[in-house]
Amino acid sequence: MDLFAEKREAAFKGVRPLAVRMRPQSLEEFVGQQHFLGPGKLLRRLLDADRLASAIFYGPPGTGKTTLAEIIAHRTQAAFEAVNAAAIGVKEVREILQRARDRLEESGRRTVLFLDEIHRFNRAQQDVLLGDVEDGIVILIGATTENPFFSVNAPLVSRSQIFQFEPLCEDDLKVLMQRALTDESRGLGQFQTTIADEALAFLATTSDGDARRALTAIEVAVLSQLPEASGAKKSKIQNLKSKIEITLAVAQDSIQRKAIVYDGTGDEHYDAASALIKSMRGSDPDATVYWLARMLEAGEDPRFLARRIAICAAEDVGNADPMALVLANAAAQVTMLVGMPECQLPLAQAAIYIACAPKSNASAMAIWNAGSDVKHGRTIPVPRHLRDAHYKSSKRLGHGEGYQYAHDAPDGIVAQDYLGVDKTYYVPTDRGHEKVMAAYLEKFKQLRAGPS
Repeated sequence: MDLFAEKREAAFKGVRPLAVRMRPQSLEEFVGQQHFLGPGKLLRRLLDADRLASAIFYGPPGTGKTTLAEIIAHRTQAAFEAVNAAAIGVKEVREILQRARDRLEESGRRTVLFLDEIHRFNRAQQDVLLGDVEDGIVILIGATTENPFFSVNAPLVSRSQIFQFEPLCEDDLKVLMQRALTDESRGLGQFQTTIADEALAFLATTSDGDARRALTAIEVAVLSQLPEASGAKKSKIQNLKSKIEITLAVAQDSIQRKAIVYDGTGDEHYDAASALIKSMRGSDPDATVYWLARMLEAGEDPRFLARRIAICAAEDVGNADPMALVLANAAAQVTMLVGMPECQLPLAQAAIYIACAPKSNASAMAIWNAGSDVKHGRTIPVPRHLRDAHYKSSKRLGHGEGYQYAHDAPDGIVAQDYLGVDKTYYVPTDRGHEKVMAAYLEKFKQLRAGPS
């Protein structure tokens, strides 16, 4: 490293945030993602054998995607080039790919291309990579916070291993924060800091699986307590002699209100909506109200939630408790009328009612099966006795002939064919109100079958 590079490195080191300085420099330091990086797991085996193939790192911020790519850069025998998709265009990518070809021809050395925020490349830009990735000229490592099956070209996805990063658990975050507080070369160890157990637990919870957020909070908690001094040397001496304590109150003041990771059009939106619906369907009111609260707190449109709740009432409760749809509809109307934050009350009431109601998808199955027959089967003509007989010449066509008016029968039921074929779509359950409906339908079937 030349003198200029050394000075630049020293200058950068002085301003780099703690989260950057404390990035793990080896797999042994890396915390989390043991489902693919633990002993014997796929990525660990590939790295140990230096047989890394193209990969896409996918997951929320602060979970180690860029850090792991940098660790790979130090472990692999291949050349390593790192770029951000938001900062380069096709021209720069072509230049990188050409260098990779030249390197392979001259020395036989392959190139690892780390492309951060790969989802920011449009489809045409991603296509530029495809040929060299397929031919093995470059080993692509793409990092993204968005689902690669939606944001990355299918050919690139099919040629890459997908590694999904999960939010760090609270124990992992505690390890990282404690490490930062004791590391004197890269961290805050020179400040002789102690942290209360409840403060550490609070930061681990509030950071919500984001290592960057946790380390930033620790840095704020320490630096905000350093004594003021007029000169740099005096300040340094005082700082080294200072003993700093991070209490729960300090921790609470050092981190902003928890920011819920939520993209209203991405995975979080669809995953949370799926969890809400499945919790209502599964009769768990506690899970139901949690997912509802999470989406509302993240800024989800309450009208979207009202629609989901109403659909669940019809599909999953149905006629087992017809009041579910009535209540869901009322909640939707109130939501349109009052908006947030008041509309969370009727939405919660309706969602919890649905979760606790007896369940039946018999009505949903009936319309789905009937719809399938309409689309794919032979069209059933309307039986003549059911056809419109209100116009003058209908009798000449035999329309309405033989029709029996149900209200003229003693019980309001007549043994009459209404479809023209023997087909059953609606099969009520024996749960809730459908048990009553099932008994009524059985009476109708017996009447049509005639005397036994």
